[in-house]
Amino acid sequence: MEMDKLAQKLTAWIKSQVNAAGAKGVVFGMSGGIDSSVIAALCVRAFPRTSLGLIMPCYSSEEDQEHGEMVARQFSIYTRLVVLDSFADVFMNNMPDFKAESSVNRLAQANLKARLRMVTLYYAANQLNYLVVGSGNRAELTAGYFTKFGDSGVDILPIGNLVKQEVRELAAYLEIPPVIIDKPPTAGLWPGQTDEGEMGFTYEALDNYILTGQAPAGIKKRIDSMNARSAHKRVMPPVPDF
Repeated sequence: MEMDKLAQKLTAWIKSQVNAAGAKGVVFGMSGGIDSSVIAALCVRAFPRTSLGLIMPCYSSEEDQEHGEMVARQFSIYTRLVVLDSFADVFMNNMPDFKAESSVNRLAQANLKARLRMVTLYYAANQLNYLVVGSGNRAELTAGYFTKFGDSGVDILPIGNLVKQEVRELAAYLEIPPVIIDKPPTAGLWPGQTDEGEMGFTYEALDNYILTGQAPAGIKKRIDSMNARSAHKRVMPPVPDF
């Protein structure tokens, strides 16, 4: 689909979802990454006066905040800064030690960041009668590369049907700053963390497998395994059928 038509359809879809819910606008996180920047640009097209971007650093890099603020300036998005460092500290300082392995504990602490941001977004949404807009894309959803009840804890996912390359093309059309489009995708979970490094394959390989079913055997096996293990993250909690 041509990017101008795609942008128009996604903008109209966001409007229809918000209106159907009886909400007044949208709130979204601005991490300084390409996905959240695309969401911000689409949302402000849909709701120029009732879009709110939250910049929510939690022991994050200064660059992430700078890039989020850059996008906000470019698209005239009203933002609020909510620093979550102290909230994470209070939580961790009051949690018991479950004796987890260090790598598992690091992931648990990283997921806490995403869940604190979800709580913050819904606190704002509840006050304003807005919907929470998420930035998950098709590649991440397929691989299960998101935090359950964290960055997946949203009301709508406008780019949930787009693979990463399509997100990049849409970002270029929307005139997202090239520095954001070109930087290595990262969830900002810990210093030096990147999406591709953590997943163990590139977005290009993941996109290609989603669209064509083709991938080297090792990558195919890893993607299939991640997809199967994360199936519970893509559905509502199961209930007995009796």
